Amino acid sequence: MTFPNEPTPTSEPPVPDPESRISARARRRRARRTFFPKDAQGRAALLTSLAKRAYPSYELFVYSLVCGAVLGVGYIFDSYGILLLGILFAPLMVPWVGFVLSIISGTPRLFVQTLAGLLVSALLIFGASALAGLASRLILPHTFNAAFTLSRLWWPDLIVMALGAVLLTVSFVRSESKPYLPSVVVAYELFMPLSASGFGVGNGVGDLWPHGALAFVVHLAWATIFGLITLAVLRFRPLSGLGYVFALGVFSAVLLTVFWLTNSPAAQPAEPTSEAALPAATQTLEPLPSEAASTTSPPSSTSVVLRPTGNESTPEEISATTDGTITPVPLTLNVTLPVTETRTSTPEPEPTPIYAVIRAREGGGAYIRKDPGGNVLATLENGAIVQVLSGTQDFNGVLWIHVLATRNDIRVEGWIIQSVLETATPVPNWEPSETPTPTP
Repeated sequence: MTFPNEPTPTSEPPVPDPESRISARARRRRARRTFFPKDAQGRAALLTSLAKRAYPSYELFVYSLVCGAVLGVGYIFDSYGILLLGILFAPLMVPWVGFVLSIISGTPRLFVQTLAGLLVSALLIFGASALAGLASRLILPHTFNAAFTLSRLWWPDLIVMALGAVLLTVSFVRSESKPYLPSVVVAYELFMPLSASGFGVGNGVGDLWPHGALAFVVHLAWATIFGLITLAVLRFRPLSGLGYVFALGVFSAVLLTVFWLTNSPAAQPAEPTSEAALPAATQTLEPLPSEAASTTSPPSSTSVVLRPTGNESTPEEISATTDGTITPVPLTLNVTLPVTETRTSTPEPEPTPIYAVIRAREGGGAYIRKDPGGNVLATLENGAIVQVLSGTQDFNGVLWIHVLATRNDIRVEGWIIQSVLETATPVPNWEPSETPTPTP
């Protein structure tokens, strides 16, 4: 007996849904294939949506100005805490993602707009930091170790920049939320050297701004390369044939820029050597004049015959006269030698050269300035050897030493803080001693 509503039992198991057989890896692979539409209309709509999110807004410029000002204050006080606070004020770096999107998609209009926004943002940070550098002249002396360190190219920074560029690109493209953390990483690597460069221009430290500007350009080009590679892996393609030409041209230019800048002489800091840093101290002695003894014979119009007499020391002159008689004439021959003048060269006493080595605890070097607390003439790395000259000055409670250094085959004379110098033989009061007068 069966009930009408009771299902008929069957021995066969239920057929599983075919969709459930697809593994999670296959679903992710299919999602990657369908993320970037194959049709031109779908690709254009996706790029338009991403371009709107990456378009530069007024927030980019306002936060750039605030970020540059805070970074400048951090360099004044040589405080990494204030510098990190300034990076937190940095704008969201989505315009950079738009810049990379414009290259991979081959859209020159978006390329110009995003590049112009990034350049204006960079100029605002550079200008605000330059004003801070100008204000820092009122509180000199200072070593500015943080600016010295962050304005250089370092391989660890390039690795961090590459990771930040990949994470920021993926987060922006695959999610609607704002990628704050990757943006902070990219902003740190871009704005730190740029701000140090502007600070060096305002402060007058001539060795800061070229290195900082070089590091900024290299970091920007380096991040762009990895951003383009990331978008290519995500199957982003140019929309037309001209787009391919544009994308390949810009990518080649960026590669050449990175290669040229990283191999330029400015990117390789010169390491001072002892031969170049130690000036040759020579002492020149004038040669003694040669002694010459000259004997002058008295002139005579007659023939003179010398013969010995009883007194061997007094010869007589026998003169032949016209009458044939010989009249002995006593003659005293006095041969007088000229007085020999012997000059002894007595050199002026010169101070014994005292040399010191740069040993800064932070920053990797120190500055040599025109005056105590004045404008910077050159940067000396740790290990550089300088000659200590006579004279010290106390400026705002800091002892300054008068030194002479050689930088790139150029002799530079200026002042440096005593705390960064180490001498092989300490001398009281840094006053060089005089050498004893040499005896010829």
